[in-house]
Amino acid sequence: MDVCTLASGSKGNCLLASCGQTHILIDAGVSARRITRSLGELGLRPEELSAVFITHGHSDHVSGLRVLSKKLRCPIWATHGTALDVGSRVPELSLSILDRPRQVGGLHIDFFPTSHDAPGSVGYRVAGDGMRFVLCPDLGCLSQPVLDAAWGIDLLIAEANHDVEWVRSGPYPYYLQERILGKYGHLSNEAGAELAELAARGGAQAVVLAHLSQENNTPARARETVARTLEGAGFPVHLSVAPVQERGPVFRLEHGRVAVLEEIVLC
Repeated sequence: MDVCTLASGSKGNCLLASCGQTHILIDAGVSARRITRSLGELGLRPEELSAVFITHGHSDHVSGLRVLSKKLRCPIWATHGTALDVGSRVPELSLSILDRPRQVGGLHIDFFPTSHDAPGSVGYRVAGDGMRFVLCPDLGCLSQPVLDAAWGIDLLIAEANHDVEWVRSGPYPYYLQERILGKYGHLSNEAGAELAELAARGGAQAVVLAHLSQENNTPARARETVARTLEGAGFPVHLSVAPVQERGPVFRLEHGRVAVLEEIVLC
């Protein structure tokens, strides 16, 4: 199974997971043109996608969906709450209701609720070829469903959105600070480190930090905070930060190990 972020951050989120001839997209929060270009770099066309799954209806997760849907030959899955939210703004979209785990070709896709200020917000746990990864994009807190999902996986892709002190001392108005720091907002670097440590304790070999704020964080700050926690706990996992404006590396999950590909070739 190959996993690759196509975009990650407050300006857009999109991830591709592939297993053999099965290719799923999770979120489409950047332009359809950019998604198409990134897929092309990986040897794929939108028409070859097997399914699209949406975490929630905020624009940085769905903004490219309307145009992209014109090229798709596959279903777009969303929870009932997300489907109502997105459908109210983009009524021409045809969304399939995600009410149970789905098997799409060689991939098994399960979902779990996340604490975020969007109706029906979820994260995804994806399994294929005996390997598993979890995507937790937007989290206000580490709820039990999130902790359960992050245990016993090989790769964790989780939010490390902000440094708390930077939010408090930064230019954001008070109401926005409270939203970000609240139970239904976004995950701090310290909370992201806690989730990464739990995943590593459960067997994760690699952690990708995602959805970093460009105003209240830096890749170096997020990585330093999480690395300190992982190293202090004695877990030498591969730690990286998903790029904001470009496609990230391909993580290949096979034969009980996770490798970062030097050459961009999907299995």
